[in-house]
Amino acid sequence: MLHYDFDWSVLWRHPYGKMLLQGVWTTVHLSLLAWAIALPVGVAIALCRIMPCRAARLVGGAYVETLRNIPLLVQLFFWYFAVPSLLPGKTERWLYANVRDLSYVLGVLALGTYTAARVAEAVRSGLLAVPAGQFRAALSTGLSPAGTYRHVILPYALRVVIPLLSTEFLTCFKNSSLAMTIGVMETTGMANYIDSFTFHGLETTTAASLVYLLTSLSVIVLMGRIESKMRIPGMIARES
Repeated sequence: MLHYDFDWSVLWRHPYGKMLLQGVWTTVHLSLLAWAIALPVGVAIALCRIMPCRAARLVGGAYVETLRNIPLLVQLFFWYFAVPSLLPGKTERWLYANVRDLSYVLGVLALGTYTAARVAEAVRSGLLAVPAGQFRAALSTGLSPAGTYRHVILPYALRVVIPLLSTEFLTCFKNSSLAMTIGVMETTGMANYIDSFTFHGLETTTAASLVYLLTSLSVIVLMGRIESKMRIPGMIARES
């Protein structure tokens, strides 16, 4: 029977402890930057999907169905291996010469655009849940259709879908671990890297798992508080 000697000190021993913290920090800002892309793009796509203009609906639908039905891992590979090659030669050479961490940038773009497709469907469900009377009432006050969507419909819809957006953010956070496949040294990638030197993968993987778990639980608690404060009167409350 194989015997495994646990050594939890590897988690704080120099330089591995610092490396693991760097991986955690990379996960955090990678996820936040991807979300900063996903939320506005997702909202814009959701609006396109409910517009009277058929062309806008087709563009929005094509975006969602394409990105949502291609695995994120495949999209990461496409951004990393194919996108730079599709650019003009001078642009491609400039990217490789001047962008310090191109794999990180492409990882953010891949994760952000993929998550945007999921966010779009969440926001669209909120937009469709807004009572039709809200739109007519806003127009009767003198607001333009664009102003009605901006000041009335969209704020209402976003409050409705806070639980869905919380779920999508957590999915984005956890999906960031796939960025290791294109060389981004986030939490999972750094844990595997440390394991290759120390042969204590159980300890580093456990630490990485706890990072994801504790961060996810913290976000759930925070978003639960935000949801309770922004809940629309008359909507069914989520059970605590």
